[in-house]
Amino acid sequence: MALQRLDNKVARALFMDRHALAEQPSGGAKGADLLDLIHRLGFVQLDSINTVARAHDMILFSRRPSYRANNLKHLYERDKALFEHWTHDAAVIPMEFYPHWHLRFQRDETLLKSRWKNWRRDGFEQQFATVLQHIRDHGPVSSSDVGKDEKKGSGGWWDWHPSKTALEFLWRSGALTVIGRNGFQKRYDLTERVIDTHLCPGNMACDAQATVDWLCNSALDRLGFATSGELAAFWDTVSVTEAKNWCEKGLTQGFLEEIEVTCANGQVRKQLARPGLSRADTPVPPGRIRVLSPFDPMLRDRNRAERLFGFHYRIEVFVPAAKRTYGYYVFPLLEGDKMVGRIDMKAQRDRGVLLVSALWPERSVRWSDARTRRLQSELDRVRRFAGLDDVEFAKDWLKTFK
Repeated sequence: MALQRLDNKVARALFMDRHALAEQPSGGAKGADLLDLIHRLGFVQLDSINTVARAHDMILFSRRPSYRANNLKHLYERDKALFEHWTHDAAVIPMEFYPHWHLRFQRDETLLKSRWKNWRRDGFEQQFATVLQHIRDHGPVSSSDVGKDEKKGSGGWWDWHPSKTALEFLWRSGALTVIGRNGFQKRYDLTERVIDTHLCPGNMACDAQATVDWLCNSALDRLGFATSGELAAFWDTVSVTEAKNWCEKGLTQGFLEEIEVTCANGQVRKQLARPGLSRADTPVPPGRIRVLSPFDPMLRDRNRAERLFGFHYRIEVFVPAAKRTYGYYVFPLLEGDKMVGRIDMKAQRDRGVLLVSALWPERSVRWSDARTRRLQSELDRVRRFAGLDDVEFAKDWLKTFK
């Protein structure tokens, strides 16, 4: 039988819908409403770069313009509705998902104990008992509160002293929980003081297969269609082999089907989906321009973003300025269901100004006066979100696609 096929426009719209970008950007942005949004996304990646606002705040703002940074802080630190751990990177995750992280704790413990002996300064394992006792006696700590007499290497921020490494290891393996951040510095406490006792590692059996099933199911729910490798990469806990086996089981048992998805360049690729996806109602994304975070979950897989949207995007943080194609941290621009450009801008807080240095439209996009007006409306929303007074455009800000 011929496989069901999604044309590219339908595929983009369905994918955007799973990432809460196919509806008008509006609605509640605090408390239960914000938690529902994060639950829908699965997690929100945390990042310290703050050229306009933190990446996690930009992710939430692009979907709910009434969102402000304190809303996430309250949900995480005060309401304890979220916990922080790793997916592909540090992220805040609904507390409801915590039982499914026991497998991650176990796997991180095994992986990091081996890897960090080579990557980190020797001696971090000898600090476990000391660090845990210090927290037990004195309460939550940041890395600056431990290992004050220990020598740090010359390798920069990644070359931690042994007690800092011990903190991170104990967090990644479940003995400690991050309860919030001061600025962007994590604060750690004993998991037994933060998480309900029956959910703590050691008090709850870890059913590895049930966890793998949940992780693959929940990844597919949030992607709509995917390969086995993309399902494994979503939470970054399931192995590629486990995801492949899960997909084979799904095809055999009928809870998955193979479909074809048309890429932006016209090529057709096979993907897996739940039966009936191709016949689902297709939303029509709003036409307004939106600034996305470089870490937006819709664009996190750069190869998939290029296949679906024809948008080749990389962050050029480690590329020398003279060799950069664009600025090192340019923001993607979404209009309707298309990526229409990327913008280099920065908050000059001493002047109260959002300064736009450059904008590069995509090759297929004609940048009209009407688009400029839509952009100005969005930038005005962004500058208010960032607490700035005005938007300024540098001379010759509108560039040609490279």
